[in-house]
Formats: sequence, structure tokens, C-alpha cells
Amino acid sequence: MTSKQRAYLKGLAMNEDTILHIGKGGVTPELTENVRLALVARELVKIGILQNCMDDPKEMAQMLAERTKSQIVQIIGKKIVLYKEGQGDDRKIVFPK
Repeated sequence: MTSKQRAYLKGLAMNEDTILHIGKGGVTPELTENVRLALVARELVKIGILQNCMDDPKEMAQMLAERTKSQIVQIIGKKIVLYKEGQGDDRKIVFPK
């Protein structure tokens, strides 16, 4: 992913709502599956980490990205943004030229 593509995705993520939250259970198989399904539906997912989760956001983002075969767009505080390009004609995000 180029820096221009990452910047474009960051701009899109600013307007997105946080649709998933990570609690004290951390990264569970159920959470991973929910992230995968959300990435298929949306391509860009914003995940919030609750106060009671003591795990490192960077480690959790890396783990989720590996398990869902997605890319980390950004990690700011307790927010993670992941991106996974859609397959075939299902692409929702088109990068500017």
C-alpha cells in the first residue's frame, strides 16, 4: 500500500463509525470472525478498544491483520483501522488516480 493510498483510507476512516469493540477478552476467535465478515462487507473497518482491555493495541492490530489477511491503515490511541481489498466486482473503495 502506498502512502497516498494510506492517506486516502485514513480520510475515509475519519467519517466511519466504530463498528467493533475489543473488551477484556482481547482478540478471540469470534472477534476475528466478526472482523473478517465486516471487512468482506465494508473493506474498511474501524475497531475500538475498551478501557478494560489491557493488551497492547499494536499487537492486537497486528494479530487481527494476520488472521484476516488485511492491512493496518492506522492505530491511534485505542482505535484500529483495517483495510482489505474486495474481490472482483465487489470493490467498494476505489483509489483516486
